[in-house]
Amino acid sequence: MTARSVDSAHATPRTEYCLAVTRRGEHRLIGYARLATEPQQAATIGFALHPAAWGKGLGTETVHLLCALGFDVLGLHRIWAARAPLNEASARTLLRAGMTEDGRIRDHVFVHGAWRDSITYSILEHEWAPIDGLDTGGAAGSDRGPGPAG
Repeated sequence: MTARSVDSAHATPRTEYCLAVTRRGEHRLIGYARLATEPQQAATIGFALHPAAWGKGLGTETVHLLCALGFDVLGLHRIWAARAPLNEASARTLLRAGMTEDGRIRDHVFVHGAWRDSITYSILEHEWAPIDGLDTGGAAGSDRGPGPAG
């Protein structure tokens, strides 16, 4: 995955942003975030955080920073995400970040030998607004939360 991430950073045009998540000013990796552009000014996002970072609002900030990258830097119209039906923590994170639940894609992914549905969420450019006190700094990170780097 690392080699693919490095290759995607050098692609022209760039269609994928694979980012390390750290706390601002720290060099310890706490997660991974990804934004992959699609036609029609859209992108899909995904993220994973180390369990020690769960429940501290860092997932919401990570999603918000991905939205800042997509809307403010890349000029996208729509960003969407998908989660496993049993992952209620991701549901709360995506909703807190301002996304809206769109629905269910049946048998969307093949995981651990079985097909699994996905619950999808999206946000449109006119629905997104910066979180008060969160400096997206051109989507480079914040002074108090995670800072995608890469």
